[in-house]
Amino acid sequence: MHVSLLHLALLFLAALAAGAINSVAGGGTLLTFPALLAMGVPSVAANATNAVALVPGSVSAYWGYRGEMGRSRQDLLMLAVPSLFGGVLGAVLAVRVGDAVFNHLVPWLILGATFLFLVQDPVRKWLDAKQGDKRDQTKGSSFGLSGMIFQFFVAVYGGFFGAGIGILMLALLGFLGQTNIHRMNGLKNFAAICINGVGAATFIFFGRVHWPLAIVMAAGALIGGFGGAGLARRIGQENVRRSVVAIGLTFGVYTLWKQFA
Repeated sequence: MHVSLLHLALLFLAALAAGAINSVAGGGTLLTFPALLAMGVPSVAANATNAVALVPGSVSAYWGYRGEMGRSRQDLLMLAVPSLFGGVLGAVLAVRVGDAVFNHLVPWLILGATFLFLVQDPVRKWLDAKQGDKRDQTKGSSFGLSGMIFQFFVAVYGGFFGAGIGILMLALLGFLGQTNIHRMNGLKNFAAICINGVGAATFIFFGRVHWPLAIVMAAGALIGGFGGAGLARRIGQENVRRSVVAIGLTFGVYTLWKQFA
């Protein structure tokens, strides 16, 4: 496979945009994974290379939201445990099975998660009106066993392929009662570090990573991830929510069209 400077520049730009998108909502893999495939990288190797390349973007995106986290130690721990175990399992499945089976599920998972994120705010307001919501969003943990189980399955999917895990996690956090989109993004980015980190380590162990491409893309994702967090603060919570829905719908419809086409 011949890689030119133009190819490397295009991959860098794709990863730059993906890092920014992932810091706000998720779905950046829509840019980077097809870019790798277009260069002739085999699907499993493209999946592995993409996972390794986007880890620095998750780290920089989380760092960009560190001021929004407050007292989140227990939430972070309860996100980390299922994310780590699920991420390893998903990556092992990707190596053993390949991408074909999960590719058929991607559109439905993303569209379903986008719908959940879209309706969670009115549902929460209706429940608050009926029962009253006296939870303090800055103290304690909003996670229970059901939330950890759901996060485990999100992590399995994330380790397997990863596209759209940000939207799935934002939907989960919304239904668990989180209301600050910037704090939700911080929690989501932390979980993405866990999932992508152990997934990348698994792919490296099995020798499926194309390192020259991964390094170039990692640099782009790192810059894009940090810049995306600052952009989210400037455009405001409501606009970020609209961006989440727009990215989810676009990603879901595109992958559904591609599957049937």
